[in-house]
Amino acid sequence: MSDLPVCPECNGTYTYQDRELYVCPECGHEWQDNQERPDGSALPEVRDAHGNVLQDGDSISVIKDLKIKGSSTVVKVGTKAKNIRLTEGDHNIDCKIDGTGALQLKSEFVKKV
Repeated sequence: MSDLPVCPECNGTYTYQDRELYVCPECGHEWQDNQERPDGSALPEVRDAHGNVLQDGDSISVIKDLKIKGSSTVVKVGTKAKNIRLTEGDHNIDCKIDGTGALQLKSEFVKKV
C-alpha cells in the first residue's frame, strides 16, 4: 500500500510525488505536504504590533507612515485595510488599500481594528 496522502481536493487515491509536490492525476491538483490546510492551521500565529492575533478576513490599520518601494507613494498612519489574507514569509499580510492597490505588509506595522 502506498504511503502517499490522498488528494485534499477530490480525495483521489492515485496521487504521485513530483519532486517536492504531490500531484493528483484525477483532478490535476498539486500541493506540498506542508502546505496550509483549508482551516489555516499550518500557518504560524501572526500578531500585530500590539500583540493581538490576526486572522484571515480581519481589518487592520497602519500605525506608521510606510513608503512603497519603487514609488513615491506613502501609506499614511491610520490607513485602513479590510479583509486581509495571511501569508508566510517576511511580509505576512496581503491586503488591498483604496487608492493604492494590492500590497504586502509586515504585521509589526499594523494594528487590528
